[in-house]
Amino acid sequence: MIDLHRQTFRDEAYELLAELETSLLELYENSSDPELVARIFRAMHTIKGSGAMFGYDDISIFTHDVETVYDLVRTGQLVATPELVTLSLAARDQIKEMLDAADGIGRVNEEHKAEIIAGFRALLTPSDSPVRERAPLVGESAANAVTYRIRFKPLPRLFQTGANPLVLINELSEMGRMFVIAQTSNLPLLSELDPELCYLFWDIVITTDKGENALRDIFIFVEDDCELTIDVIDDGGNLDNDEDYEQLGAILIKRGDLDQEETNLILSRHKRFGELAVEAGLIESKQVASALAEQQYVKGLRKERQTQESGSSIRVPAEKLDILVNLVGEMVTVQARLSQYAQSSNEAALVAIAEEVERLTASLRDNALNIRMLPIGTTFTKFRRLVHDLSQELGKRIEMVTTGAETELDKTVIEKLNDPLVHLIRNCIDHGIEMPEVRAAKGKPRTGTIHLSAIHSGDSVLITIMDDGAGLNREAIRAKAVEKGLVAAGAELSAKEIYGLIFSPGFSTAQQVTNLSGRGVGMDVVRRAIDSLRGTIDVDSREGEGSTITLRIPLTLAIIESLLVRIGEDCFVLPLSFVDECIELSREDVARSHGRHVMNVRGKYVPYIPLRERFSIGGEVPAIEQIVITQIGGNRVGFVVDHVIGEHQTVIKSLSRIYRNVEGVSGATILGDGSVALILDIPQLYKGAELAEREAC
Repeated sequence: MIDLHRQTFRDEAYELLAELETSLLELYENSSDPELVARIFRAMHTIKGSGAMFGYDDISIFTHDVETVYDLVRTGQLVATPELVTLSLAARDQIKEMLDAADGIGRVNEEHKAEIIAGFRALLTPSDSPVRERAPLVGESAANAVTYRIRFKPLPRLFQTGANPLVLINELSEMGRMFVIAQTSNLPLLSELDPELCYLFWDIVITTDKGENALRDIFIFVEDDCELTIDVIDDGGNLDNDEDYEQLGAILIKRGDLDQEETNLILSRHKRFGELAVEAGLIESKQVASALAEQQYVKGLRKERQTQESGSSIRVPAEKLDILVNLVGEMVTVQARLSQYAQSSNEAALVAIAEEVERLTASLRDNALNIRMLPIGTTFTKFRRLVHDLSQELGKRIEMVTTGAETELDKTVIEKLNDPLVHLIRNCIDHGIEMPEVRAAKGKPRTGTIHLSAIHSGDSVLITIMDDGAGLNREAIRAKAVEKGLVAAGAELSAKEIYGLIFSPGFSTAQQVTNLSGRGVGMDVVRRAIDSLRGTIDVDSREGEGSTITLRIPLTLAIIESLLVRIGEDCFVLPLSFVDECIELSREDVARSHGRHVMNVRGKYVPYIPLRERFSIGGEVPAIEQIVITQIGGNRVGFVVDHVIGEHQTVIKSLSRIYRNVEGVSGATILGDGSVALILDIPQLYKGAELAEREAC
């Protein structure tokens, strides 16, 4: 059980570290934002407190000094300088390194760790730190504080999670002036007491300027194992005025210790309310004492009740989601077989059942896939740090702007996108954005901009990386391609074809090799990674103004919408995201082209690839074939098949090692009749045909 909670802490800590990095990078740009400082302080405070609770004492001790510094920043005693932010980013990386080491990944650099701690402790020395006028602290002025009523009622199983309520209450006491009353009404007889169960609960009233979120952070790792209510009972009013605060009965009702009917019964008598409630056996004296203490503590405070609804969630390992999606995929295949059998049987009852199963399966499929969807902003956030670090290393001034961070993609796709996006952004920083003085001489702002955006487009997501740097030099790219023998010296190439050359293996126009680029391997890696995702990549550039790279990525790799076609006796699948339209190809059309594989489509010639020839499939060619016209990198190209069967819900199955490297095939699927259909790799087929044509010339 404790190991489970330690794992929960690690998961939460990694999320907090990701948020922390984002907040620190924003603070670097806007050091005067108090909300950012408060967010950083809360993250450090939560990591420190929870780390101590679950046995990560080294992390708790290390984080203490960082938290102390940000507490001073928060209260106005220190300034959030760029140097402090840089040191804090190093501290964030150190905490992650310590978490990884606890999982057996790598080792902690103790020397670097000591340097970071020394850096923060130096900031705590008054003579070494930039000081502003000291702001009033909690307890010195009630005008800057809010008073809260807290009911902390652990579930009996709390001790079994490894949590200690006294640690939480002691940590809470550090946040302001408070009083605590332990409620013992649930204590059983000694003979019935189980030492492994928690029977106590606590009523707390605290005056603090930390805010409700900070109070809830104290209980963040036990919130599923307790009943926790936090109500605002004063927002900074006069403590000395005792005329407006609630009567004792109202306090007990608000706490849930009495209901209104019981209260009315007691009020019909003439003794003191508390005495009557105890005599009636409706409540214990401890609960009355607690309510009286609150009444005395907040006399004169205006009541303002705040309730905060929190959504429930559950953390599930990614492996379990993968198993679920695989099972849903199998169900989709079985449902297709059922539907096909029902249609051939002509039994109305069976057809009705098959249609209902199809509806339920579609709903289950959509929900299962949505569970694996994550906002791409989780990946975008990582690149802010990359831009920050590399711009400092190169002496450039670069700002990163992101839009569409809420756009969702399958988690598997997001994971595979990380490396290609890193390569593209590094190229923008190294090759694209100029040095500040060069930009100033060109009349540009000294600070360059990289814009990273994402937007849904049908069953795909368009990811755009745009910079306002130097742009691509077409002549330099062409010259390098000729030098490497990639194109003939006199070849006529469009702008898109020239830009596409930068993805060739070993291609680079850099004059010298650096630790960032120049070896010509990065963009080739990008092309292969995007192809493996069944995506496309498009480049546009204006010399002197900047470049734009657009990636089109499918939403998921598990189940896709596709077009089912037939060639001879075999079925094939084309991803529907590539398909533009389907047209007929007659023998007269073939004769008119005089042996050339082109088709006049509404006044424009579209080249096509006969898949029967490409796959060496024998048999008689039908009198009228079909051309499936696709869009690849801005070019229209057709694929000739015998028949187009129609749209198909394709559950992707990977091929065995023997067939994994077969050119032009990316996977397979099982059809409703149990037969196997190969999924065609459209970009690879196009590239292979293009290469074969060049060799033929």
